[in-house]
Amino acid sequence: QVQLVESGGGLVQAGGSLRLSCAASGSIFSINVMGWYRQAPGKQRELVAVIINGGSINYADSVKGRFTISRDNAKNTVYLQMNSLKPEDTAVFYCYARIGLRQYWGQGTQVTVSS
Repeated sequence: QVQLVESGGGLVQAGGSLRLSCAASGSIFSINVMGWYRQAPGKQRELVAVIINGGSINYADSVKGRFTISRDNAKNTVYLQMNSLKPEDTAVFYCYARIGLRQYWGQGTQVTVSS
């Protein structure tokens, strides 16, 4: 079992920045993939960025060059630095972890970007 707790969401103007944090607890040493998804109103949940064990990182095309994902293993925390935010980035952001085929989700944190 893994528990994920997000923080760092909020309201920001277009062009601004936010940093999301996700602290993991539980069976953290078994985590294969960790990262972030988001879900905008009326849309499906989509991948934003994930880190795969071994160091590979995947980003959604829509955030490449603007968002940076990082992981602090000592703190069992993954971060999402979001720069040059756009109104279309408005969504609930969810922390995500996978152990084998089992998926875990945080409770979500709202990010709202005003124009």
